Amino acid sequence: MRRGAGQGMPGMTREIAPDDAHGIAPDIVGDARPSPRGRAQQPERQTRPQQPDDAPAAPLDHATIRAIVAGIMLAMFLSALEQTIVAPALPAIGRSLGGIDDLSWVVTAYLLAATAATPLFGKLSDIYGRRALLLASIVIFVAGSVACALAPTIWGLILARALQGIGGGGLLPIAQTIIADLLSPRERPVVQGRTSIMFMSASILGPVLGGLLTDHLHWSFIFWINLPLGAVALVMTERALRRLPRNDRPHELDVIGAGLMVGAALALMLALSWGGIRYPWGSWRIITLVTSSAALWVLFTLRLLTAREPFIPLAILHGRVTSTITIAAFFSIGTIIGVTIYMPLYCQTVLGASASLSGLALIAYMGGATLGSLVSTRVIVRVKHYMRVPILGLVFAVAALAVLAADPAGHTLGSVVALLFVLGFGLGPMYPVSTIVMQNVVKPHQLGTATGTLNFFRTLGGALVVAIFGAIVLGGIGDGSGIVTLEKIAAGHSDLAPAFHWVFIAAAICLAVSLLCLLVIEERPLHGPLRAPDRTAE
Repeated sequence: MRRGAGQGMPGMTREIAPDDAHGIAPDIVGDARPSPRGRAQQPERQTRPQQPDDAPAAPLDHATIRAIVAGIMLAMFLSALEQTIVAPALPAIGRSLGGIDDLSWVVTAYLLAATAATPLFGKLSDIYGRRALLLASIVIFVAGSVACALAPTIWGLILARALQGIGGGGLLPIAQTIIADLLSPRERPVVQGRTSIMFMSASILGPVLGGLLTDHLHWSFIFWINLPLGAVALVMTERALRRLPRNDRPHELDVIGAGLMVGAALALMLALSWGGIRYPWGSWRIITLVTSSAALWVLFTLRLLTAREPFIPLAILHGRVTSTITIAAFFSIGTIIGVTIYMPLYCQTVLGASASLSGLALIAYMGGATLGSLVSTRVIVRVKHYMRVPILGLVFAVAALAVLAADPAGHTLGSVVALLFVLGFGLGPMYPVSTIVMQNVVKPHQLGTATGTLNFFRTLGGALVVAIFGAIVLGGIGDGSGIVTLEKIAAGHSDLAPAFHWVFIAAAICLAVSLLCLLVIEERPLHGPLRAPDRTAE
């Protein structure tokens, strides 16, 4: 409900102005579907008498908002940390539980479950509210962590990781949606920038913490650590979230559509994860997975066109801004992930650097991305044409990749570190900007679905770009079995300079596509004044 002019906190808006969402959500109650004659058919309006719970809630004070933001950032930190903390512990897990050949599933199970859960939790939060779904995600994540720590066998651990991934997949989109519920569009960039910094910091801290806990305590502590952190996140958010503004509307969950989308994504991600590494790209297993994924995507598309209320509203898919920013995020975030994975291999095999020095180069890259995210969000709230910020960043990123591609073997480690810092700085704004742009143009009752969809395609983009980079690096280098791994290449000191020449070109092409999307995107104003300082709290 909209407040009167004299109500609410000064400088805070909780609804997007009507002009800000034009053309995205056609109707305030539901999504209009086009009729054969081209006229929008409006769904029946839901009417019910106003209950006491429908009365406007008291405005949130700064202390409550800070408590909510701190709690959800801790929840997001749990999800981000778990994606990187496990890798250093895998050898110890293999020695303890056995099943060396199945160790990759410990990582894959979490990734697949999180990817499948992300759009589903976003949609459910639009139906049942953010608080219930965020608390459920935390509980599922912590329960999965405990099950991982207590797993007696490798497949028990893999199943527990899948449960953990379901909870982790719900944490990120719901947390980002809660930020949109709390703050006006002009207030969101700073907080979204902080979440990006937290995410990138977790990606650096995760491997270090995982190694320390495994070496000095036990590998199970990489999961036990989530128990106190999750309990703190629950305590911090449970009470404060009771006062969270509710924008949920009556929705129907398209179970068939959700199943088709999840199945298509899982088949595709398995093919991209296994192709060229576990099985040759031409093997019947990979071909079957790719064919199955394509068939399921076709069925999902047909379901979108025929369902009464599609799993992803057509207004989001057809919107010029929403579709364009999703494509931009697909390629740019995918490139960030791909560079993160393959840059250490480049430093070791082409430049001859040690593993520790390769890690320092990667820290420079992530440090540049963190700084770029922080600076961009500070600038966005102060300039009118905010889309120029990520555009300029991508120009610098493409230039850095062009220099790397020109002569991959001719650089010193110092020059590569500098170029990686520039590359990260240019890519950093894409994390918060893609979220801000998406949330700025959808109506409040679609925020969860839109944010979940964006994160879903970000993850798919990462899987696709990593597979492309892997095909370039691993393709043409065989060991007789047709299967090549990064470890075998690094140990064999293969001449990969020509391969990385094309890797950097492929990365530049991906960023060029993202840049083109940003150039043609419609720049909608970020409504709402910045929050005034809370003098009463001083």
